[in-house]
Amino acid sequence: MHPMTIDTGNTGFMLLCTSLVMLMTPGLAFFYGGLVGRKNVLAIMIQSFVSMGWTTVLWYLFGYSLCFSGDVGGVIGNFDMACLRGVDLMSPSPINTSIPIIVFIAYQMMFAIITPALITGAFANRVTFKAYMLFLTGWLIFVYFPFVHMIWGGGILAKWGVLDFAGGIVVHNIAGMAALASVLYVGKRKSVDSGPHNIPLVALGTGLLWFGWYGFNAGSEFRVDGVTASAFLNTDLAASFAAVTWMIIEWFTTRKPKFLGLLTGAVAGLATITPAAGFVSPTSAVLIGVIAGIICFYAVALKNKLKWDDALDVWGVHGVGGAIGVVLLGVFADSAFNPAVGTNGLLYGNTHFFGKQVIAILISSVWAFAFTYGMLKLIDMITPVKVEEKHEMIGLDSSLHGETAYLDSL
Repeated sequence: MHPMTIDTGNTGFMLLCTSLVMLMTPGLAFFYGGLVGRKNVLAIMIQSFVSMGWTTVLWYLFGYSLCFSGDVGGVIGNFDMACLRGVDLMSPSPINTSIPIIVFIAYQMMFAIITPALITGAFANRVTFKAYMLFLTGWLIFVYFPFVHMIWGGGILAKWGVLDFAGGIVVHNIAGMAALASVLYVGKRKSVDSGPHNIPLVALGTGLLWFGWYGFNAGSEFRVDGVTASAFLNTDLAASFAAVTWMIIEWFTTRKPKFLGLLTGAVAGLATITPAAGFVSPTSAVLIGVIAGIICFYAVALKNKLKWDDALDVWGVHGVGGAIGVVLLGVFADSAFNPAVGTNGLLYGNTHFFGKQVIAILISSVWAFAFTYGMLKLIDMITPVKVEEKHEMIGLDSSLHGETAYLDSL
């Protein structure tokens, strides 16, 4: 390795972004915790928090290596960097040689932590903790790590020219499609929540997610430049326009402006701008936000009509949001806003790029859905995936974990 010159500005910025992305997982726990009933708060929150522990263990052992070391068939890495072998103070990051690889490893680890945690909202209140731990492990190895490698680790989709700035495919789409597979496999809850038990908790979670998302999207430039600033602004624009759009549609349909709708719309906008944040203009980000608010609202309405028990709308917000974000990147990509790696989209006459984005989202959707469904079947042979009906009635906090969030929920 050549001695590297550390850019303290870039390195400091990336450490800050890593901290922001880490904060998103507790934010997600609050978001989901507020959306479920009083007797299942801890059971859903521990599923996010345990990912912070267990995903880190797997990332250190072999996860980082499978994502970013070597290449096997364009689909996955190898074990050359297992247990972070060969990493020292002077090893440069593969994306930007002015920041140490140690920072890159930590930053990417935070993405790995939150992605499987997103799925948990779909099967809230009805999955055993033992099955969830097996699910978390298998899903990272067979779905998340391959897609990180294929898109960000120099694998087959990267070589083909597919772009995904901060995780429309790698994070949101595959998590949302896995959520849909989980819902269809696990089935409906026997004991349905009366609704969100604590909307202020959902608001706190949304605030932490929104705040952390600046690290998620702006940090994905891996240096401080104009693209970083534009990704930051685009993130806020899309979230805000999607939040207002969702609220207005719901206001028209229910005759009341709903706080929960505003919050859900913001998260839909954030998920949708993620793949495009560093490749499009602020005006395109506004359009992406409005489109996200409309399409994700109606995706959730469709889910309700089909009676899928996606408890916390993971498919409608993340699965659909991630997919439309990747496709809209194919439409709105503007190389003027990312001269280094950007390309032009359909609006600027590049039909090939648009086609690649659409094909990539079809591949990721099918892979994530099929693998997740098959894996749940396999886990069910080892340990029951679904909780016993009596435990569901009592609530998972006390029946699975022997704890309760509130004294009066005993």
